[in-house]
Amino acid sequence: MTATQTPPTASTTRTMVAAINDALAIALERDPTTYLFGEDVGVMGGVFRASDGLQARFGTDRVFDTPLAEASIVGMGIGMGLAGLRPIAEIQFAGFMYPALDQILSHLGRYRHRTRSRYSLPMVIRAPYGGGVHTPEQHADSPEAILAHVPGVKVVIPSTPTDAKGLLLAAIEDPDPVFFLEAIKLYRSNKESVLDGHYTIPLGKARVVTEGDDVTVITYGGMVEVSVKAAEAARAHGIGVEVIDLRTLVPMDLETVLNSVAKTGRAVVVTEAPRTGGFHSEISANIAEHAIDSLRAPILRVTGYDAPYPPFTAIEDVYRPNAVRVARAIRTVMGY
Repeated sequence: MTATQTPPTASTTRTMVAAINDALAIALERDPTTYLFGEDVGVMGGVFRASDGLQARFGTDRVFDTPLAEASIVGMGIGMGLAGLRPIAEIQFAGFMYPALDQILSHLGRYRHRTRSRYSLPMVIRAPYGGGVHTPEQHADSPEAILAHVPGVKVVIPSTPTDAKGLLLAAIEDPDPVFFLEAIKLYRSNKESVLDGHYTIPLGKARVVTEGDDVTVITYGGMVEVSVKAAEAARAHGIGVEVIDLRTLVPMDLETVLNSVAKTGRAVVVTEAPRTGGFHSEISANIAEHAIDSLRAPILRVTGYDAPYPPFTAIEDVYRPNAVRVARAIRTVMGY
């Protein structure tokens, strides 16, 4: 929450998807230049009901459905942002974003540089990502490393209802484009008391979820709850695990990560994306560059596999990292 705000005091128990819906409603209410659009976001209220009721409340001019054309969705949003509006585009699943890569790579992040800061592009692109609910092919992809590689954009991935609301409002108010990825597994898997009204959580600030002195586990999104379970199992064996939720990949809160690694001397990085070229490698490289003298063991990565995400079947439970795999990595670095 920003230091200059008067924080709201009332709260409501919400799931993550309900907190996102609340944030979208607040943004649309506060700023008439804010628009929400995408496939099925209007009449249906989104496939996960993240925009449920918003078209009825704000009208079809402000919340509207688009054709099944991701390149057009992103391209239209770019034009709206350059025209002084605040577009919020939903891509129905993050794995559907690939047809829009030309707009993303060639245009989205370049306008501040291209125009020497005469134009900013305050656009948010929301998308459900990741697995855990047995979806079909391309519905469980984790393309955050592709998006983080695009200069000029920010990448945000919340792991709690409170963070989802505060980070989304901060993303909408940001003057530059933001990818906001929402873990499908977390939409309704837990509830917590979320502050009512408007508040923001600063982009680029990690959250220390659990504190410990022996091992640092760095993660984000859907892997936070998995890492916390592994940390609880390790604690039963006398191992103190500090779990860090990055919350924002770009910009990354490297200071919090390095301070923790300096304390523990051991690092495990957990993501569900494929292993080769994943964002876990960026985290590991930064630790190796800046904290090599603190390390008492190699940096270990717990990731998905270099294969397409398995659709529907129970094989998903083998592909997606779980607490057992994370706990095994924790024991390995402790025994080095």
